[in-house]
Amino acid sequence: MDWENGALAMSIFLRWLFAFVLLSVSYNPTEWNYVRWAQANYQTQLSVTVLAGLILAIGYIIYLRATLRSIGGFGMFLVLAVVAALLWVLYDLGVLSLDNRNLNTWLGIFALSAVLGIGLSWSIVRKRLSGQYDMDDVDE
Repeated sequence: MDWENGALAMSIFLRWLFAFVLLSVSYNPTEWNYVRWAQANYQTQLSVTVLAGLILAIGYIIYLRATLRSIGGFGMFLVLAVVAALLWVLYDLGVLSLDNRNLNTWLGIFALSAVLGIGLSWSIVRKRLSGQYDMDDVDE
């Protein structure tokens, strides 16, 4: 049973990590992101820019579709609200300062990746907690 719990935790972590990578590859405060690269290179490398954009779009569609089917728009709002409240508590306790724009961008990427990661993992967690299958899980 311990192995199953570890595998579940790793599965949830990997889903969140991929969401974080997807968001941070798309845009982040460094110079290493798709938006800045595409702006600088779309005239000379249009085909590569379009291909990379389509690959990112596929990743977003997979995550957004699964998240909307799993927790819905209201659930996405609730997860984002919990993350925002957590950040607010850290700010009020003096642990977090919001003066740094780069840090704020990374916090936004983290918050959105938490929404997408939880959304993609929610069916697994719900099945584990309740013992009930989602309609999409009937083949298992």
